[in-house]
Amino acid sequence: MPRHECTDPRHHVEDAAAYVVAVERACRERGLRLTPIRARVLALIAEVGQPIKAYDLLDQVRQGEGPGAAAPPTVYRALDFLLANGFIHKLQSVNAFVACHHPSTAQHSVPFLICDRCHDAVELEDREVVRALDDRARALGFEPQAQTLEVHGLCARCSAKGRDPG
Repeated sequence: MPRHECTDPRHHVEDAAAYVVAVERACRERGLRLTPIRARVLALIAEVGQPIKAYDLLDQVRQGEGPGAAAPPTVYRALDFLLANGFIHKLQSVNAFVACHHPSTAQHSVPFLICDRCHDAVELEDREVVRALDDRARALGFEPQAQTLEVHGLCARCSAKGRDPG
């Protein structure tokens, strides 16, 4: 069975600038406004390549634009916009944000694999897992509004390090 790119642990947002361009295009198509601060926050999330916390984003925005450039509410509003429109995901268990691998689609639920050692996060594109959770909830009379599934452990690279004798 061929692997979908999102199930490949090497799949990440490789080109942060191209990612921002893709989000800009999606915003135009949906009639959304990607302000400079929203684009800056998005670019920082894409550049880091792993989960990043809001205050780390704030520090990076201030480093690039000066101490008075962005207050916490400004960064949080940018994050809210990016989340609401499916351009980023929030990893609840580590209170951090990651870029969504497919910014041209609407907001969607995806399971994440999070490495507790290197803090890498893999967006696991698996509609069957999402559908199974949704179906099970509905079978119990529950109306799901959103899903957050985060699996913690060690990525292949980190678990291999633990097995290496050197």
